[in-house]
Amino acid sequence: MTRVLLIHNPYAARTKQPALSAVQSVFCAAGWSVDAEATRGPGDAAELARKGVEDGVDIVAVYGGDGTTIQAVGGLGNRGVPIGLIPGGTGNLLAANLGISRNPIRAARMMTRGAPRAIDLGRLTSRETARHFAVACGAGFDAEIMTRTSGSAKSRWGMAAYVTQAVKLLRDSQVVDHRITIDGTTMDAPAATVLVANCGMIIPPFLRLKHDIRPDDGLLDVVVVNAGGLVEALAVIGQFLLGRTDSGRGWQGRRVRYARGRCIRLETDVPRPAQLDGEPAGTTPFTADIIPGGMQVIVPKIA
Repeated sequence: MTRVLLIHNPYAARTKQPALSAVQSVFCAAGWSVDAEATRGPGDAAELARKGVEDGVDIVAVYGGDGTTIQAVGGLGNRGVPIGLIPGGTGNLLAANLGISRNPIRAARMMTRGAPRAIDLGRLTSRETARHFAVACGAGFDAEIMTRTSGSAKSRWGMAAYVTQAVKLLRDSQVVDHRITIDGTTMDAPAATVLVANCGMIIPPFLRLKHDIRPDDGLLDVVVVNAGGLVEALAVIGQFLLGRTDSGRGWQGRRVRYARGRCIRLETDVPRPAQLDGEPAGTTPFTADIIPGGMQVIVPKIA
């Protein structure tokens, strides 16, 4: 019998008790044994996942947002236990990038029929502290949005809370100089925001950074957005929405530049806010590197 540990975040945007019970019912109907544990504060998901692996569970399922998921991944270590995603947060970007339904019941049913897939895991190191990310980290405008969007606003409005905050900040977005070192090669780049991406979609299903960004290629994609003020920012957003950024000239592009590597160092003269997977992560400078195949995620089977 498959044993699943279901870690749920009661403070996430969409993890109410009726939905939690329905998810458990799906697992039980599949003949699975379910242990449900709630997080109560920062770090709980990692500790619950660690204990579950030590106790011999076959799958660690997370019903919550990207923050809870990546905490749980940190507790799995390299034990080979796959993680299952039940989207219950605001963005749920990792689930969207892997083709997992936003509907918790459908996601649970998929998990009972899906298969593990190895994907890369990012690691951000800042001031001697290392944290993992699955989708992206970055600094600048995007991180400022994450920092200024309150938990209550996310719970009430979902992704609209981020959009509202972005509209408020767009007019005053500034371009500053960044030093970006990619696998030992350093370049200077003016930017409003710099993203280091493991996945391509950042506002599912509408906004994709680039169509060939893959979470299983052993590389991180650097996306540098040089757009200050409302007009230029809206122009870049329009490019992303229309999928026209791929026609740019790589590092020579005017508003959007791209590069790739395994280890990225980001520095600024004045500290800028940083984020990883939609959560505040201090300020620059930081280093991001890739752990190829660092996590196993249950995804839909390909027919």
